[in-house]
Amino acid sequence: MNRTIVLTGDRPTGKMHLGHYVGSLKNRFEMQDEFQCFFMIADYQALTTHQNRAGDLAAHVQEMVLDYLAAGFDPQKSACFLQSQVPQLAELTVIFSNLVTLPRLLRNPTVKEEMEKMGLEKRTTYGFVGYPVSQAADILLFRPQYVPVGPDQRPHIELAREVAARFNRTYGDVFPIPHGVYGALLKGTDGQSKMGKSYGNAIDLSDSEASVRAKVMNMVTDPRRVRATDPGNPDVCSAFHYRTVFDEARADQVARTCRKGAVGCTTCKAALADVLNDFMTPFRNRRKAFEKQPDLVRDILNLGSAKARIEGQRTLEKVKEAMGMGYKFLMG
Repeated sequence: MNRTIVLTGDRPTGKMHLGHYVGSLKNRFEMQDEFQCFFMIADYQALTTHQNRAGDLAAHVQEMVLDYLAAGFDPQKSACFLQSQVPQLAELTVIFSNLVTLPRLLRNPTVKEEMEKMGLEKRTTYGFVGYPVSQAADILLFRPQYVPVGPDQRPHIELAREVAARFNRTYGDVFPIPHGVYGALLKGTDGQSKMGKSYGNAIDLSDSEASVRAKVMNMVTDPRRVRATDPGNPDVCSAFHYRTVFDEARADQVARTCRKGAVGCTTCKAALADVLNDFMTPFRNRRKAFEKQPDLVRDILNLGSAKARIEGQRTLEKVKEAMGMGYKFLMG
């Protein structure tokens, strides 16, 4: 296998959804045949916003691995590991924390947006403000060339690139400058610009056919369209947005019939529900098969975390040698 490394991950704060799939999962799992891939479950990072729900992590981690498997993760080709099982990540975070200023962290638009949405401006923790540094360590410990993420993660990738470049300038070339591989941004079922677990506007990868249909039928459409025969505007319709992503071949036809008032919103959404359920059926089938193997998640994480520790230790030794902190005199 190509030694070129791919690294990405997710926080286990709930079920994965279609936004995760088009944003990152699709790209990352398509890279497994060509590259050496590491997929991290960032359980420590989940504490930055869910510190009072640490007891939920075990269930969320198991669900996330099953979602990965359903979406195309192949444990024979790639490694999936737990952030908390790779101590080298914490050590590299400490080193990187001295390379990033506080004003730089506070300029991160993703951090600012999350602080505002979650009402954290006056009670922000050190861990929350600093998690982009931790994320940079998560990425760079594996010295990847590619990091497949959703488009909203671009600021974090840029910071990781900055940290890598600053370390290399300060201590010597250790880190390749990683490249983000960005997927699409899927709107929420309520028409918000982003699908999110905390927004209540997501279609989960594990949703049943009935659940998918119910969520689609509640999607926001053109608010000015009162009757089925009224001309509609697909550009403001959430259901049409999903057509452009999951039914691209027929999207233009759907738009034309909508603008002519030839098809009502209810009929159109029912057809979209069929499209999404057809798309998600293979996910459901794979998930059911994996759920019948109770030890599979444990084995995947134990093996993946062992591989991640080995890879991480290689990098950490290079980092300390470059910094003059190898301390060979301690070795006798």
